[in-house]
This record gives sequence, structure tokens and C-alpha cells, in this order.
Amino acid sequence: MTGTLVFDPLLPWIAIGALGGLAVLGVALALWRGLAGWGLRALAALVIVAALAQPSWQREERAPLDDIVLIVEDKSASQTLADRAGVTEDAATTLEEELAGRPNTQIRRIEVGDGEENSGTQLMTAVSEALAEEPPAQVAGILLLSDGRLHDLERAPDLPAPMHLLMTGQEDDWDRRLIVENAPAFAILDEPVTLTVRVEDEGAAPDVAQTTIDISVDGAEPQTFDIPIGQSFDLPITLPHGGLNVIQFTVPEAEGEITDRNNTALVQINGVRDRLRVLLVSGEPHAGGRTWRNLLKSDSSVDLVHFTILRPPEKQDGVPVNELSLIAFPTRELFLEKIEDFDLIIFDRYKRRGILPSIYLDNVRNYVEEGGAVMIAAGPDFASADSLARTPLGEVLPATPTARVIEEAFRPEITELGERHPVTSGLGTAEDWGRWLRQIDVTPTDSAEVVMSGTEGRPLLVLDRIGEGRVALMASDQAWLWSRGYEGGGPQLELLRRLAHWMMKEPELEEETLFAEPTGQRMRIVRRTLGEEVGPVTVTRPDGETETVTLEETSPGRFEAVYEGPEIGLYRLEEGEQEAVVGLGPAAPREFEQTIATASLLEPVLDTVRGGTARLENGLPDIREVSPGRPAAGRGWIGITPREAYETLNVTQVPALPAWLVLLLASGLILAAWLREGRR
Repeated sequence: MTGTLVFDPLLPWIAIGALGGLAVLGVALALWRGLAGWGLRALAALVIVAALAQPSWQREERAPLDDIVLIVEDKSASQTLADRAGVTEDAATTLEEELAGRPNTQIRRIEVGDGEENSGTQLMTAVSEALAEEPPAQVAGILLLSDGRLHDLERAPDLPAPMHLLMTGQEDDWDRRLIVENAPAFAILDEPVTLTVRVEDEGAAPDVAQTTIDISVDGAEPQTFDIPIGQSFDLPITLPHGGLNVIQFTVPEAEGEITDRNNTALVQINGVRDRLRVLLVSGEPHAGGRTWRNLLKSDSSVDLVHFTILRPPEKQDGVPVNELSLIAFPTRELFLEKIEDFDLIIFDRYKRRGILPSIYLDNVRNYVEEGGAVMIAAGPDFASADSLARTPLGEVLPATPTARVIEEAFRPEITELGERHPVTSGLGTAEDWGRWLRQIDVTPTDSAEVVMSGTEGRPLLVLDRIGEGRVALMASDQAWLWSRGYEGGGPQLELLRRLAHWMMKEPELEEETLFAEPTGQRMRIVRRTLGEEVGPVTVTRPDGETETVTLEETSPGRFEAVYEGPEIGLYRLEEGEQEAVVGLGPAAPREFEQTIATASLLEPVLDTVRGGTARLENGLPDIREVSPGRPAAGRGWIGITPREAYETLNVTQVPALPAWLVLLLASGLILAAWLREGRR
């Protein structure tokens, strides 16, 4: 129980001060005039002023509160290296037993694991949350059992007591890690992209000048190079294919290093074409010619070469050639010398007119078989005797004309196969599309794929693969009606864009493909097929274990499943003849980027509360009690600050000057002063 004098003034202190000042002036005046009762008057004024301050004697009944010591155990992934986990557990148990022997002391053991989404060790976040749950006036100390590798130092709270780092790890630990300093998200196909890597040795590493590095693309057989240690090294890589390329860098584990988890790095780069080169040959000016030109010119990744035949050889009007503003069609240069430079050739309503000799069209056929792409936008000329189908190019076309031109309105429809084909799937509902007014009747070849149909179900859009190349036939020249909004129009721009990109072998438009969309340690496995069902996907994990994943059809021809990877690394997917490789998360998690124990990261926080660092390999330090503000650590010891906190159970107040006593004293003193001065 304790007692203190407290005041509860009846008037503001400034008013009491003013009254006290007036009393002093009155007493001084009485003294100056020689009044015999000035002393009694002064005592009376003092009693009145004291009564206005209303002093009371306050007594409190207190119960002492326990000191609280926080023991924070770092159980992140880096703490699993070597013997750190066991050392941490033993040290925490010993500290708990020792602190429990101190009177009025409670212990809080807090475990800190890996942060979410590869955010590393959130040590300061855990300390902040723990302090928020405890009264700051009772916290006597904070003991961190960690390797000192934390990733949230900016969240360090204001500490109410000394904090100390009891550090795991050995002084002779060393580690070798691989760092990819730059890795672009995209790279141009057939052009080398330079990746900069660096190998660093940390800790008590041996004196080694260089090491080897293995580079593997999409899980293929790796290539080995020698690189220096401690220096940035440029590695030129040429991507083998378009779409996602997974490149894995691996440095072999050295004898004695603490872990090899940071000896591997995964880089995922999308391979893109530099420019898609397209040759568009229009046989004659017509309303749909601008549709193809506008489509291809609107794509910044397309280099378009467009020729329109305005003056065919049979047109003889006597105008001298040197007076024409037209240029000659460079047939030899385009179809013999530079044909391999083009990714796609489009013949728009072109027919035999003596401009392209058969040898040139035969060269176009060879171009397709060797991996090129040809698109035919057919008009009435395709059904005539001058049709391209009656040239050497006809051998690779996906359909042959019947010589019939159907001049009637029809609404294009997607076939059952087209619902599953990436060129036409998901384009919308045919009932909402406008009609076309002309169709060329064709007969598709045995290997052709009819993805759109027209009047009476006749083939409208026919696709095929010839050798290494691709061909497409649009059996109508009326697609431009959609772009003009006739009867509501239709998805003309998206259809022609997909068609052009499918022919140029863009990976996202392959009919039979298996790929994955990674997000952290989760991936969405996607299998696209023209078939009606697919088998389960075999997933090979980084540790070599395999498991099967069953896919469900989400739309025609598209099967998906979400897979949660149990670990970070390279995963291989296989379904039938389709294979894919994908990396989940970084190959070296943030916890393993730097693994050598250190106190340097925490020193700025420890210095604010005069805390210290001790290595557990040297044994546990002694625990001493220190006063607030004093150094809290020294050689072989650490300190905690007893808080002497208490809980107030009861408070009573007794007036120091009861009202009756004030009245009696004040009136008595005033009366005595009056009587004394009256006798004189």
C-alpha cells in the first residue's frame, strides 16, 4: 500500500494563484501599516487558499505484475541448414527454464516460419505482433534465436526493452550461390540474348578462382561452361522456339558449402519473332482488298509488302510504259530470290494472268513444303479456268474448286471441328453475325480441316498442313462485309488475325498443345486438342517423383486443371506425345539467397536499445538484470530490465482539510486578529 498527496482544486489554478497574490498584498499592507494581527491574517489567508486547492491523501492498494520476456524462434527454411534447427530448439528450452526460475517472470515463446509468397523471414513482423498483444510496461526483454537473415527490417517496432540476437550458425560456414543479374521477359527468335550471371562465395570460403555452370533449355541436355567466381559473366542464349522457354542454370555443389539450394536459377523467357514478314498479292482491286491491308498494317509486328495487279499483260491501250505511274511487279526478286524471307504469302483473288510463270508458283509450293505458309482468299476467279488450283500450287491447296460460284446470301457458321480449333473457337454466336453474299464451291482434300461452313454446309474456311508448312483457303471474298457492319457485321478482324497467326505458327494457336500458366507455386495446366477427350497429365516434380493429374473440359477442345506444386523448381508435364516444361517459383527461394549467419542486418535495431549479439556455438550467455538506459550486453552476458509493473486494486482518498476544520481555522484566525488589534 502506498500514499500520496493529490490536489483537486475547486477553482482553476490561475484563479487560486490570483487570490493568493491578493492575500500576500493584503498581508504586506497590514505589515506596512503596523497592524499587530498581520501574522494571524496571513495564516487565515493560507488556510483559505489551501482549502481552495482541496488537498487529499490518496492511498492505493497495489499488486505487483510479472515481467514478460519474449523468446522468438526463427524456424524459417534457412534455419534448417546444418544443425541450426536443433541448436535453436535446445537454446530456447534452456532459456525458458532459466527465466522461469526468476521470480515474477513470464515467458512467451514465438515461432516464426517462412513468409507467404516467398517473402522470406518476417522476424520484425512477428515481434511487432507479439508486442501488440502484451502490455509494454511489463516487457522486460526480447531474445531472438535466429541466423540474423531477415527480410522485413523496415517493420521494426519501437522496443520497450532490450533486444538481443542469439545467433545460430558456425563461424567457418561458407556458401556458393548463383545470381542471374539480368533476364529479359521477351527475346527475339534466332537472335542471341545475353544473360548476365554471377557466382559468389560467401563466408569462410576456400580460395577458388572459377567453377563450371550447366545451362539447360526446356529440360534438354545441358551445356557446360567455365566461369570465374566473383565476376559478372555474359552468356549468349539463342531461344529454340517461340512461346515460353524455360532456361535452367546450375552450378555444381562444392565440397563443404552449407547448401546447394541457391546453386540453381530458373529463367523463363518468351520467344517472339522480330517481325512477321507478309507478302500480299491482290489480283485486282476490289472492295475486300483494303480489309487485308488494314488488318496487316494495324499489327505493329508485321512487315507488309503489298502488290495489286492494276495493269495486267493483256491490257494494251497504247500508253508508253515510261509515262505510267505504276511500278513493275518484281516477280523474280519476290518469288525466287527472297521468297524465304516471308513468313506468309496471301493471294487475294489472284488468277493466272501470265505474270507469275509456273516455275514461280512451283517455287511457292516448295516454299510451303519446307515450312512456309500460303493463304488463298478466293473469289470467282478461283472457280475459273485460270484458277490457282490449276497451277503447281494446286498440289498443296486444302481444297479444289468445282467451278461453281454460289451467288446467294448465307450466314457463316463454325463447324463442330471449328468449335475446338483455336482459329475459330470462341468467336461468338453465328446467329448474331451478318450474312455474306457469295461463296465458291470447293471440295476439301482428305487431310484438310473444315472449320467454317457456308451455304448448305459447304466448306468455307479450310485449313491443312503440308510438309512443314501450312495452307488455308477462304472460299469467299466477302469477309469485308463484316468489317463494314453489314447486317451487324461479325468478328472479321479477330478471325483474320487468328488465321494469319496460326499460319505463321504462333504457339498460342496450335491445335495440339500442352502448356502451363504458372503463378507462384501453383500452375494451371492446359491441354488443347481437336479430339473429344484427353488422358491424364503426368507431372514430374523437381525431386524426380511423378504423379498424374486429371484434366476437365472447360470449353470445346480445352482441358484444364489447377496443380499446387509441393516444392519450388522445374516441373515436366507429359500427356501422350505432348510435353511441356515449366518452372514454379524461383529455383533459389528468398530464404536461400544468402545463408551465412550475420548480425549486421539487426545491428541498427539492437543499438537503439543497447542490446547485443552472442553466438550460440560459444554457449548461452548469462542473463543479468540491468537498469533502464544502461548497456544491456557484455562479454558472456545479456541483460533484461525488470519493469516493476503493478496493478492498482483499490484507491481511497481522505481530505487533508475537512470543511469544518477549514471553517474553524479560518474564522478563528480572523477573529483572533480582530481581537488582538482591537485591544491595542
